[in-house]
Amino acid sequence: MGTPTVATHMLSDSLKYLTPVGPFLRKSSLDELPQLWSIFIGDMSFVGPRPALFNQDDLIALRTQYGVDMLLPGLTGWAQVNGRDELSISIKVQYDVEYLKKQSFWFDMYILGLTFLKVVRGSGVSH
Repeated sequence: MGTPTVATHMLSDSLKYLTPVGPFLRKSSLDELPQLWSIFIGDMSFVGPRPALFNQDDLIALRTQYGVDMLLPGLTGWAQVNGRDELSISIKVQYDVEYLKKQSFWFDMYILGLTFLKVVRGSGVSH
């Protein structure tokens, strides 16, 4: 299909690679639903650091440096409810480290509640 293998935000004209319903799926976060299968089989958690893209070497290196790579990736996370796409890599990792130190059932419930509010409001999505 000729779709580049880079993050959406790095494309000069990302809209030309989207289907007509693509922007709605992204804005509403419905594009994340297939990840429920990964949660079901134990490869992901509901809450944890978002999975890194294969080409995000800087994010992967920082997460490894601080031990965040030991956590299961999540459908949502502390960084996502604190800025989502608007955060730099280093700030995302700071939130991931904070989550690593504070993780608990109640903290996860808090993050899930904030995620619900963010999705309903559509806030923090830049692409």
